[in-house]
Amino acid sequence: MTRQIMTTHPARSHRMRWRVSRTIKGLAGVLLLLTAWQISVPLIGLGSYFYPSPADVVAAVADLVRKGILPAYLADSLGRYLAGLTAGSLLGIAFGVLIGLNRTLSLALSPLFKFLFAIVEVAWIPIFVVWFGYGVKTILLALIYVVFFPLLYNTLLGVRTAPQVLVNAVRSLGASRLDVVRLVILPSALPTIITGLRVGAGFAFRGLVFAEIVAAKTGIGYLIFEGTQTQQTARTIVGMIVMGLLWLAMDQFYLRPIERATVQRWGLLIDAEQRT
Repeated sequence: MTRQIMTTHPARSHRMRWRVSRTIKGLAGVLLLLTAWQISVPLIGLGSYFYPSPADVVAAVADLVRKGILPAYLADSLGRYLAGLTAGSLLGIAFGVLIGLNRTLSLALSPLFKFLFAIVEVAWIPIFVVWFGYGVKTILLALIYVVFFPLLYNTLLGVRTAPQVLVNAVRSLGASRLDVVRLVILPSALPTIITGLRVGAGFAFRGLVFAEIVAAKTGIGYLIFEGTQTQQTARTIVGMIVMGLLWLAMDQFYLRPIERATVQRWGLLIDAEQRT
């Protein structure tokens, strides 16, 4: 017991130092960027409409928070994003598993899936508006569409590449088809499914911005569009910064915990901290 504690403690200490070092370097980079931005404002000499300063952006944030606009828009965007990401992921994984288990169905539908995947959500949103009008329904459909195909493709790939030797071994022990899927195929496909989730989550962020510009009157995407239309460029930059911070928070508190609880826990993925 003592030996185990002595061997694991240095590893934890190393990870802690690595995280602190990474945080300090990241903050230093942000501070350097803000300093260069502030210095460049008087040098460039353009008005705040064309080139707002960090102080203008901070003032815009304070104004949006004071009026309750930013919290309300942020809540709307986050709710739409999570709903679309969840629904698209569940549908993509479910269809990927079902189709991947049937080789004939997989070969028949793969060309269709590739064709639909090539049609980005930007092309579908105007049609969704015609069919369903402006509002949440159109936004959710666009997000589900853009998340569905990366999850479908990666799940299908993971299922089709599951080690056949393991499948045969489990079957030889009397396992049912459901047991084979649960014990072999899904764990084997999990790394590619997580990859699809990351890709879909990133696509959904871009799709959210465009969908809210076209089909919404609230949300961070609409804030970006509204700021440009009303010549309040600082508000546009606020929206851009919020989108970036949202993605960082999503990656840190949603995607990474999923990785740690699944593929890293089962030894299928090596964390970046362990490679340094």
